[in-house]
Amino acid sequence: MSATSASGLMDGKEFRESLRKYKPTVYVDGQLIESVVDAPSLQPGINALAVTYDFAHDPALAPLMLATQTASGKTVNRMLHVDESAGDLLNKLEAVRVLCQETGCAQRYLAHDALNGILQAVAKIDDAKGSTEHSAKFTAYLQKVQDEDLTLGIAMTDAKGDRSKRPNQQLNQDVYVHIVERNAKGIVITGTKAIVTAAPYVHEFLVMPSRNMREDDSDFAVCCAVPVDTPGITIVSRPAGRPGEKPEHGAPLFSRKYGQSTGVVIFDKVFVPWERVFLAGDWEFSGDITYNYATHHRHSCIGARAGFGDLLIGAGALMCEANGLDPNKKANLRDPMVELIKITEGFYACGVAASVYALKDTYSKSFMPEPVYSNIGKLLLSTQIYDMHRLAHEVSGGLIVALPGPDEDHNPATAATLSEVLRANPNVPYDKRIEVSRFIEDLTASYQGGWYSLISLHGGGSPTALKQEIWRNYPVGSKVELVERLMERGVLAEENRAITKNKQPGRCCDEGCSQPGQPFMVPLPKVNGSA
Repeated sequence: MSATSASGLMDGKEFRESLRKYKPTVYVDGQLIESVVDAPSLQPGINALAVTYDFAHDPALAPLMLATQTASGKTVNRMLHVDESAGDLLNKLEAVRVLCQETGCAQRYLAHDALNGILQAVAKIDDAKGSTEHSAKFTAYLQKVQDEDLTLGIAMTDAKGDRSKRPNQQLNQDVYVHIVERNAKGIVITGTKAIVTAAPYVHEFLVMPSRNMREDDSDFAVCCAVPVDTPGITIVSRPAGRPGEKPEHGAPLFSRKYGQSTGVVIFDKVFVPWERVFLAGDWEFSGDITYNYATHHRHSCIGARAGFGDLLIGAGALMCEANGLDPNKKANLRDPMVELIKITEGFYACGVAASVYALKDTYSKSFMPEPVYSNIGKLLLSTQIYDMHRLAHEVSGGLIVALPGPDEDHNPATAATLSEVLRANPNVPYDKRIEVSRFIEDLTASYQGGWYSLISLHGGGSPTALKQEIWRNYPVGSKVELVERLMERGVLAEENRAITKNKQPGRCCDEGCSQPGQPFMVPLPKVNGSA
């Protein structure tokens, strides 16, 4: 459907034009959107996604932003690539970081995470059933997405209703997406997905289960793909970023240009043909889709928030300079800057470790980030995002929220005086000082700043879910055995000690350290600012 360039890969302009082929039902702030691509309220989100297309055409970045799919031999956007090695995961992690340095949140990496997670799950289903049906359908869909260079919205988080009750126990079962009809041609689904990133300006939705289902929840075990404008779909969305404010009146330079919209997506008797249905009632495998996606997505979130950390580090250093202070000479500035660097690179290092120790999936033969490191990295960024904001505030001073309003910059009665008295470093003009002040305000002390905090805390899994996965996957049992051996006493019978059940082999082996496939990390020009 998409109008692509000769390479088969769209650029940002072609991506925008491709959205005109779709006519989704979208409401933003109570208003029906006639044309998504022309709506000012959605432009920052569309701009951010366009970067994922444009960077793929940048000669300096293309080696990182593109990947070759071995099965087809085709070159595809990294955000749609199935990981075939630990090197692929490292390159994806760095690609997400670079994209989010530019945009704050590039959004499209969710498609990568869902495609990889579903592929692993359908391969497992077919292995259990002695079939190839599920894998064949999903592989055909994957090739379509790659060939047309599509952007996908991941419709996973259900509205959930009463959290103490399972899906089939809800008084209003439409708080979960579920199958209401099956026929020879396909299925019909109804229900609500509550938090869908980029919902208004994607090409298609991947509908996925949000939890591990039981047999009595089988109608809720559904995974399928639907175009965004399929009859019966309504999107109720927030604006993306802080659009519409005039730059000449001090509008936020960053979130006016880049942002993210999230939407509630309502499915009202939406028909899905069988060739687009990857799970329908096989409740035993719903948890596999959820788990696989979550592990991939937490790994990607690490790269995304590292890119955001890079923005805070750069802005903090500029603010020190504008204030006339040198962190090289002032420990009270150097220490918080180092702390900000430590936090950012600390959770990013977990992402690197999760890539290096990647696990080869038994069924699909694709690669999964190591789950303990993925969840630790996501837990660190989730709980330390507020410290990152605090540290940026500490090195910046209170001016970032105490500046007079931007209209005063154009007020003949006050502008001249303000430009003199609010200047600090004589080598940094007043207007440059307030630009960086408002940049930090935008990222950390505004509506947009609050959004970054909350999406970092809960996006990809709350801290409770992350801790559960760390405990579930960490080999506590092997540590118990280690200590008991050093104390020269025997390990008690396995069946009597649940704590020793979780074990894993040593890491120092060829399987763990030198995976086949793409080399680790495509080198990038230093100008990109990535570590």
